[in-house]
Amino acid sequence: MLIPRQRVPVLQVETLSHGTFTLSEQAPRHFTLVVFYRGQHCPICQRYLHELGGLQGEFEKRGVDVIAVSGDTAERARATALKLNAPGLRVGYGLPLAVARAWGLYISTSRGTTSTGVEEPALFSEPGVFLVRADGTLYYAAVQSMPFARPHFDELLAGLDFALAKDYPARGEHAGPV
Repeated sequence: MLIPRQRVPVLQVETLSHGTFTLSEQAPRHFTLVVFYRGQHCPICQRYLHELGGLQGEFEKRGVDVIAVSGDTAERARATALKLNAPGLRVGYGLPLAVARAWGLYISTSRGTTSTGVEEPALFSEPGVFLVRADGTLYYAAVQSMPFARPHFDELLAGLDFALAKDYPARGEHAGPV
């Protein structure tokens, strides 16, 4: 289980047009927003990433760098990116399942071809949204076991406005006895 205010696991993936992404080498003013998505087979992911691409500039204004990551191949990630109409969105691919699990993501098995006619990979990770401070520690985490009911990016932006204005600390950090 990831603990706020503690270092997050290593994350290094190739991206479609931004070279190799290594989280520990990022230098955002405030945070890196890491959005793990299921992959090309997921129509909900398409809509979610389209929304993210439309709000990317708002995150950047707040000092938040953005990346969307899946375990898809480069070809499948490219097919996803082409549908998004968000050319500036950094899209990472090839997320190893062991790394997904280290981030606390749920792993699912294939159910075959989806409603969009795309075959699911044999194994893939479910969604997660993370804000990581520039020092590599966890600030915010939301992990889903299903493709639906994800955090809304406009609500996340409002929360960021509050957190940045009030220097609000990461919460959920207690890992001792209860």
